[in-house]
Amino acid sequence: MPSLNDLVRAHTDLDDEDLAWLHLLLADWQIIADLSFADLVMWLPDREGRGFWAGAQMRPTTGPTAYVDDLVGAFIPTGRRPLLDSAYERQRVAREGDPEWLDDIPVRVEAIPVRRGSRILAVIGRNTNLLGVRTPSRLELAYLQTATDLTQMISNGFFPFPGQRSDHADSPRVGDGFVRIDAVGRVTYASPNALSVYRKLGLTGDLAGLNLAGTTRGLVPVKRRPDEETLSAVLGGKLAKDTEVGNDDATLILRSIPLRPTGEHLGALVLLRDVTDLRSRDRELVTKDATIREIHHRVKNNLQTVAALLRLQARRIDSTEGRLALEEAVRRVGSIAIVHETLSQAFDENVEFDEVADRLRLMVAEVSSRGAHVTTRRTGSFGMVPADTATPLAMVLTEVLQNAVEHGFGDGAGQIVVSAQRAGGRLHVTVEDDGVGLPEGFDLEGSTSLGLSIVRTLVESELEGGFEMGRAAGGGTRVALDLPVP
Repeated sequence: MPSLNDLVRAHTDLDDEDLAWLHLLLADWQIIADLSFADLVMWLPDREGRGFWAGAQMRPTTGPTAYVDDLVGAFIPTGRRPLLDSAYERQRVAREGDPEWLDDIPVRVEAIPVRRGSRILAVIGRNTNLLGVRTPSRLELAYLQTATDLTQMISNGFFPFPGQRSDHADSPRVGDGFVRIDAVGRVTYASPNALSVYRKLGLTGDLAGLNLAGTTRGLVPVKRRPDEETLSAVLGGKLAKDTEVGNDDATLILRSIPLRPTGEHLGALVLLRDVTDLRSRDRELVTKDATIREIHHRVKNNLQTVAALLRLQARRIDSTEGRLALEEAVRRVGSIAIVHETLSQAFDENVEFDEVADRLRLMVAEVSSRGAHVTTRRTGSFGMVPADTATPLAMVLTEVLQNAVEHGFGDGAGQIVVSAQRAGGRLHVTVEDDGVGLPEGFDLEGSTSLGLSIVRTLVESELEGGFEMGRAAGGGTRVALDLPVP
């Protein structure tokens, strides 16, 4: 299905600013459809004047649809739908007296020109399924009157409001709570859902006849509401904006859409949504995130304590072999501690692994080089790595770097290069040194090295990847890892 951008650029003379205006309108597309109990189709005028292209479509959630099929991308030649032609040419709303019949469904059709400045950019077809029509309730009448005001604003170029879009991902919808206020901010109608939300906030009685801003101010403490100017402007219906208010019992988002059908302010539509449970879950998530970061911090501290104890024990051992084994254990514990330290500072369970890799290579080069002058550097990027991958990967990198430093250079000097590259859902890592290289007859499968055994086990079992070790092109040693990453 083609997008609005595709259709505008392929078939119309509309420019980028015109397209931005249409996108602003589409941001409130669902509100207009729900208030109208009708399907909306945006028809774009063909640049050659041959007819109209269906650029966008929205079905109502408040009533039955008039169109089962998707229309986006469809073309209607001039003369096929006279209402569209009339609305576009005369630049005013056109209505059909008798309903159209679509697949045995009677449909009332209206055509609403979309004005920006002095130009008509498109025509909105508003199509109401008339099956099951009955005497409308007060709620439905309030919806329809507001929809009429909004469509008149669209045809006069007063809606959408330039630059104004919902600030909240959980912005209220028509069914969440509907309030209609007059020009001075008094409530003329509040839906049952809206009244329920305000009673949860602490209201006793009805909203009708009350000043919405003043009533809200009396129910919400100062610290849980916006500044007085914003509160008065939004809940007084003068400013198209979202705001959030609440008390210990409830939290709600309110969105105001000023109504100016002919340019004169006559009131506003205020949509509201109870987000008490959402905000409670948000607070729980923040608390859990903080707890998880604190756990990582404490694990890091405990691991550092273990490393310090091992280091102290190593100093008291006369056996060279035993001391070296404890020093290796210190480095392994230290590599895990670095991962937990990074996670303690993160806001999710992902690790920016470049920082970890840089700290590991500097730590191993500094601690492991006995008489050798070894430098390390990194090329490429590991990117973000999940926590359950970061810990085994850190241990693998530590073992490979430690092995290169201890066996590659003796008392000489050299360099180790760590390279990382991500492609196609895989992470490719190489550790290459310019040292003495592998001994003659070296067999990775037959090696009894504890470090290489740890690497193979972690790579194949924990990381589900591949591990290769061989001579580098320049004569040193090259280790290659190929790992799956999300």
